[in-house]
Amino acid sequence: MQVGIERMNVYGGAAVIGVRDIFHARGLNLDRFDNLLMREKAVGLPWEDPVTHAVNAAKALVDGLTEAQKARIEMVVTATESGIDFGKSLSTYVHHHLGLSRRCKLFEVKQACYGGTAALGIAANHVLAHAAYDPKVLVIATDVARSADTLSYAEPSQGCGAVAFLVGTSPDVLELDVGATGFHGYEVMDTCRPSYEVETGNPDVSLFSYLDCMERCFEAYSERVEGADVMTTFGALAFHTPFGGMVKGAHRKLVRKFGKLDSAAIERDFAARVAPSLEYCMRVGNLYSASLYMALASLIDHLGARAETRVGLFSYGSGCSSEFFSGLVGPQSTRALAGMEMGRRLDQRYRLSMQEYDALLDDLRAFPFGAKDLEVGLSRFGRIHEQAFAGQRRLVLRRIKDYHREYEWS
Repeated sequence: MQVGIERMNVYGGAAVIGVRDIFHARGLNLDRFDNLLMREKAVGLPWEDPVTHAVNAAKALVDGLTEAQKARIEMVVTATESGIDFGKSLSTYVHHHLGLSRRCKLFEVKQACYGGTAALGIAANHVLAHAAYDPKVLVIATDVARSADTLSYAEPSQGCGAVAFLVGTSPDVLELDVGATGFHGYEVMDTCRPSYEVETGNPDVSLFSYLDCMERCFEAYSERVEGADVMTTFGALAFHTPFGGMVKGAHRKLVRKFGKLDSAAIERDFAARVAPSLEYCMRVGNLYSASLYMALASLIDHLGARAETRVGLFSYGSGCSSEFFSGLVGPQSTRALAGMEMGRRLDQRYRLSMQEYDALLDDLRAFPFGAKDLEVGLSRFGRIHEQAFAGQRRLVLRRIKDYHREYEWS
């Protein structure tokens, strides 16, 4: 039986700033700009949070379903490392604002950037286990970078947004190769978020852990999938993408070790099989639990597959847990995503000045985790709201009242 992603949509934010602008403003070394492989990054607004990102990614999917199809959604799983409550999951808010049936399981998963893949695995297994009822599972990976450090090279890559996908037995977007997977995990303190406002860790340890896990995962995949070959099995590759330069290094290590390619051949292979996956990532930034699926959406939109193509996917989450798995895309995948107009919506985002960007950072730092009561005003950023939200039917946060978040449609 087939299982996989039937529909997919991304929300890459409503406001954006150029990465080169950040380099100039912060006095960062421009010699490192090209290696980052980043052009823009999405910036969260005061009336946005992981719930609004999730709903604004999923709404187009749900709106395209018939009432009978909506009724078959019997599980909503959110994947995030940007939770807003230690007990209550984002999925409850998401489920409510999407108007889904109450005959539904609602919960959340967390394992840093691996969370989206963990949620996809849970969803696929649920669909297979209950295939007689043809159930659907809505998975939404949603995250927000919360770094207070504006003087590091991490700042230009940290984004916000969400990727939503519907999992079922008609996988027009990605048909999973069931059982074709390799995974690897162990405890490592490469990055962590000890409080809502702080992200910290050792970037060198994180890089080495990512590369180690990629190698070990592919070895495990090869042991399970007879004849698996990194060069001939996959027509395209997509990786967890903290920033494009890290993916380029990971691809180099993978094909040098398992494909025995020289430098020139590695460059050609990267351009053909990996670069299409980076187009959206270079315009949004690191989406953590959603970043692999932003790469997958970009790959489908830019690969232009004219025939069935097997994609190898590598998912990594700090701490750490990782997986290499695979699936099939094709012309039907391109058609399925075309109606979402992802590239056009990224083009339409509000472009921030550095003055506006820094003012937003100040405002966002003033939003304490666990606030009991909070009004979200528009006075300082009314012009941005008018251009990017007014009349757009996007979900926005209006207030927190006795810890309960209240949202409305713009």
